[in-house]
Amino acid sequence: MAEQSTDTNAVRRTIETVWRIESGRLIAGLARLTGDVATAEDLAQDAMVVALREWPANGIPDNPGAWLMTAARRRAIDQRRRREVLDRTHARLGREADERTADAVDAMDAAVDSALAAKRDGPSVQDERLGLMLMTCHPLLPREARVALTLRLLGGLSTDEIARAFLVPEATVAQRIVRAKRTLRAAQVPFEVPRGAAMVERLDMVLEVLYLVFNEGYAATAGSEWTRAELCQEAMRLARVVCALAPDSSEAHGLCALMELQASRLRARVDRSGAVVLLLDQDRARWDWLLIGRGQVALQKAERLARAADEPLGPYALQASIAACHARARVASDTDWGRIAALYDALYEMLPSPVVGLNRAVAASMAYGPALGLAMVDALLADAQDAAMLQQYHLLPSVRGDLLHKLGRLDEARAEFLRAASMTRNTRERDLLLQRAGQGA
Repeated sequence: MAEQSTDTNAVRRTIETVWRIESGRLIAGLARLTGDVATAEDLAQDAMVVALREWPANGIPDNPGAWLMTAARRRAIDQRRRREVLDRTHARLGREADERTADAVDAMDAAVDSALAAKRDGPSVQDERLGLMLMTCHPLLPREARVALTLRLLGGLSTDEIARAFLVPEATVAQRIVRAKRTLRAAQVPFEVPRGAAMVERLDMVLEVLYLVFNEGYAATAGSEWTRAELCQEAMRLARVVCALAPDSSEAHGLCALMELQASRLRARVDRSGAVVLLLDQDRARWDWLLIGRGQVALQKAERLARAADEPLGPYALQASIAACHARARVASDTDWGRIAALYDALYEMLPSPVVGLNRAVAASMAYGPALGLAMVDALLADAQDAAMLQQYHLLPSVRGDLLHKLGRLDEARAEFLRAASMTRNTRERDLLLQRAGQGA
């Protein structure tokens, strides 16, 4: 019995992993089929319920994603048939019973199958997941709702994970998602890839969502793994599609550059046991130098496009420039922290968020000493609005702990590391922070 329970638990963990990997693709395909994101999410979750019931008994299929899509499509066909039957029944009320023949029902079934096939095989969308993203980034929705809904459906993030990414209450995110689905359904927003001005109108939001999906993969909000490489890969793939659709966008190429330069470090961010390895301690021989080369080419293209338009580099290209500084340093001691600090100054001027301010303080501490960095962090906390936004951000006490440790204020550093460990929901990160708390004792 204990062995069977262990096997069942292992299957359930596998199903959870499959959902994280496949949910975006699954919901995108179903949204294209049904034309409604809320229905698509419901069908995907129904398929997962069936998997939870059948896979422990029958085993995990060879292609779990295809199995889930088949189960969800069958459910969609069943629902459509039931609705058609009900509609026809209401329309025929009062007619003679002999008009309700089996042939009529068979004809209805054939019509439903034909309609579904036409919808499925109709005008092609270049990429189903990009189509889903553009649908959920519709201008009808407020900015916050677009981001929350897209991260939920495409990135497979929970409402809690999205709330932590934006430093807002979970209930607020949940309300945004529900309202966004209702708005899209009421407006009957089509599943399509817009062109021309309509594409430009949605481009900024699409880039922001891709950036956030990548970040969740680069440093997972919760769970037992420090990174989720599949999310990074998906965000990079979609970013390349966006660059093809908007080839003159400096920021689109800047985001591609940023992702590729950051992703080049994924293998080195954990050791063989899965424990976190910080940037300055990484084995740079494990970095992906092919990705670094691609990222540098994309950054050069972003810079050329910005110059041609007589515009400054945008936030993504600036961050890519920072990542490129790290990539050029074959050993940590060669890092040009003065250049990085200057780039963060430019980024903060353009995007004065408390999170950017925190990273700016770290860069300044590396270039000019931990005392300056700590003063800059404490200046953020002196601003009531910034302090409120950073209150639940675990990297704030983590950064303060590191700076205090470098200044020899070990008891204070230990308290900050312990506070950060209590705030993070990522197991690997918590282990690292607890270890650092021990170092600071």
